[in-house]
Amino acid sequence: MFESLSTRLQDVFRSLRGEARLTPEIVEAALREIRMALLEADVNFRVVKAFVDKVRDRAVDQEVLRSLTPDQHVVRIVRDEMLALFGDTQGGLPPDSQTPRVILVLGLQGSGKTTLTAKLGRWLTRQGRHPMLVSTDVRRPAAIEQLTVLGRQANLRVHDPQGDLGPASRASGALAQAKTLGFDAVLVDTAGRLHIDDELMRELEAIKDAVAPTDMLYVADAMTGQDAIKSAGEFNRRVGISGVVLTKMDGDARGGAALSVVSVVGVPIAFVGSGERLDDLESFHAERVVSRVLGMGDVLSLIEKAEQVVTEEDAVRLEDKLRRAEFTLEDFRDQLRTIRRMGPLENLLGMLPGFAQVKNRLGDGVDEKQITHVEAIIDSMTPRERGHHQIINGSRRKRIARGSGTSVEEVNRLLKQFVQMKKMLKMMGGAPGGGKGKKMRKQLGAIRQMMDAERPW
Repeated sequence: MFESLSTRLQDVFRSLRGEARLTPEIVEAALREIRMALLEADVNFRVVKAFVDKVRDRAVDQEVLRSLTPDQHVVRIVRDEMLALFGDTQGGLPPDSQTPRVILVLGLQGSGKTTLTAKLGRWLTRQGRHPMLVSTDVRRPAAIEQLTVLGRQANLRVHDPQGDLGPASRASGALAQAKTLGFDAVLVDTAGRLHIDDELMRELEAIKDAVAPTDMLYVADAMTGQDAIKSAGEFNRRVGISGVVLTKMDGDARGGAALSVVSVVGVPIAFVGSGERLDDLESFHAERVVSRVLGMGDVLSLIEKAEQVVTEEDAVRLEDKLRRAEFTLEDFRDQLRTIRRMGPLENLLGMLPGFAQVKNRLGDGVDEKQITHVEAIIDSMTPRERGHHQIINGSRRKRIARGSGTSVEEVNRLLKQFVQMKKMLKMMGGAPGGGKGKKMRKQLGAIRQMMDAERPW
């Protein structure tokens, strides 16, 4: 996500660090690179022009030109203007007192509406809500079946009445059943088309009249760039939309759609889809996105992903094991599986500040097969070997290598790295009586509070 744009912008900022003082000429050269980076990222050309003009006006200020840290001033200016592109939206769904809350999911065919409906249902469940799903795509029975399957996977109720009912009747029936059964949200997956037509708009207007939705979310495929923005603008003009959901953001290295949508369409970005799993839906946070674009990472989103897959009891149990120096290979394997449940490893590492520079040294990127090999090696051990790695001698290592389809060298490497990791964990506070575990938790909590607050830059 934003990989190409982030790399280009960081190259510009790196070139400015070599300058003792900024001059109007240096600023103009940097702005040319920023303009090209944004255009190549498929940002709307009008948005690019306005953005560059605003940055120029602030960057040639005498305070900036005379500053001892001109590159930091420019980064701050670019950050502020990028945030301005997104407005003051908070992401997610705005507060609303209507019960049940009715959310219409709109968009063209192939944008991921049906999958997004199930993802949004999961997101609402995590917020303590009880959603019901319904498909109104009667022309494509596979869409109804797809939503039923996804709803079953996500443990969500799907309204699928018998009989030949029209789209508006299916939606109103779901609303009536939700009121009867006590569901507090209804997600309506509408039909898509290959293009915008009058028939589609009439159908949406009929559904809108039947259920009086509180939210109209337009689903746009981020990989289609400005075409997605153009379609969103047309939907907003014809039926009105309250927010945009950008799907397939994990496959879009440019990010131009995200940077253009608010300025061009005039509605906020509510959510972004960053993967294929049903949990891969995030509320849109402009500050976090801008921080990732500028190479500053997104630690808050990383913390939230960890909180979704790690319970407080598991965290306390792990801390106790570390304090008593009882961390075993089985615990190590369980932690690897937890990390994999959080999403693709490369996406997680991309949330760490400065990962772009490290990734350049990795060549082709992060090889998740290595984690699979590590899990296979540990699974090939006996429970006693996983609990007491010291007993793994030469013959045991050969057996483990054969059982895991790896080599003895790989087994040796894993055991060596595990021993080194245990030593490091002990130094960080795992030793008995050290009392550093609580201190580390307090420090992490303080860091999160600081990052939640308004940053000075």
